[in-house]
Amino acid sequence: MSLTDTKILPKAVPAAFDAGRALALARNTLQIEADAIIALKNRISDNAGDPFAQAVSLLLKCSGRVVVSGIGKSGHIARKFAATLASTGTPALFIHPAEAAHGDLGMVTEADAFIAISNSGETAELMAIVPIINRMGASLIAMTGNDASALAQLATVHLNVGVAQEACPLNLAPTASTTVTLAMGDALAVALLDARGFREEDFARSHPGGALGRRLLTHVRDVMRSGAAIPAVTADVSLSQALLEITRKGIAMTAVVDERFHAVGVFTDGDLRRLIEQVQDFTKLTIADVMHANPHTIGADQLAVDAMHMMEQFRINQLLVTDTDGTLVGALHIHDLTRAKVI
Repeated sequence: MSLTDTKILPKAVPAAFDAGRALALARNTLQIEADAIIALKNRISDNAGDPFAQAVSLLLKCSGRVVVSGIGKSGHIARKFAATLASTGTPALFIHPAEAAHGDLGMVTEADAFIAISNSGETAELMAIVPIINRMGASLIAMTGNDASALAQLATVHLNVGVAQEACPLNLAPTASTTVTLAMGDALAVALLDARGFREEDFARSHPGGALGRRLLTHVRDVMRSGAAIPAVTADVSLSQALLEITRKGIAMTAVVDERFHAVGVFTDGDLRRLIEQVQDFTKLTIADVMHANPHTIGADQLAVDAMHMMEQFRINQLLVTDTDGTLVGALHIHDLTRAKVI
């Protein structure tokens, strides 16, 4: 039969949309997957010899990297698992089993731990490389739905992620099984980060481009005005001269300093507006007459997010930055924090 003679089966015509059936399937899907995760939870015992505890111990002892592998839907879960490990303090990478059989296996060393994910535990692409992983001396953790599978039998530690049924109405598409495997990966990652003493600051270093990274890695010195950009006058200058300094520096305030450049006061645009309601003649006033003494200050090495919290606490838009002996080294406006995306 030629290609031109090949008959193409017609596509099934979908029935009219039934909202009630769709909602029922949604609830059923979520219930099946929730039940599967609860079953997985109950499968993990309090025994120190539990396979989960063994897997965590093995991964903590690993002096190399954690290599995660799987194909198809399991491959997508493996990629996510490797990414979660890497971002929470455990060096990890994903390797495609088919590519591994054609050269990428060179990425794996005997110091690594290899995690193979397969629901059946019989995936041909994984079974082609797992014996080599074992011969090389790398530790092997298997995540399968079958304790008797070939992959489970070859593993140093086997984690059973089997489910009673898929959420798919046909019981075919990986749904509950992938959800459970994803949850098991998250459980391992959380146990590992806790055992390593992983902190918020460590997470931020792995995510410098994210909001948390900016909040935890950006210091006041990174965003403050410094040098000639600092608005500052001495206490003996007139109010008019101080207003000129505020205008020149464009930060809506000026610091007041003594002869050693120590911050002794501050005067803001808001102070000026309030002063206009009380005083008619400004010509005889010095900045010392109207400044706020003992201004709020922050250190240059403190986190910018701390400056944000201070501004919120005291309902102010500016902060003076001083060193340990009170010398003025910078000035900070709330807009500086906004531009740095700390807020």
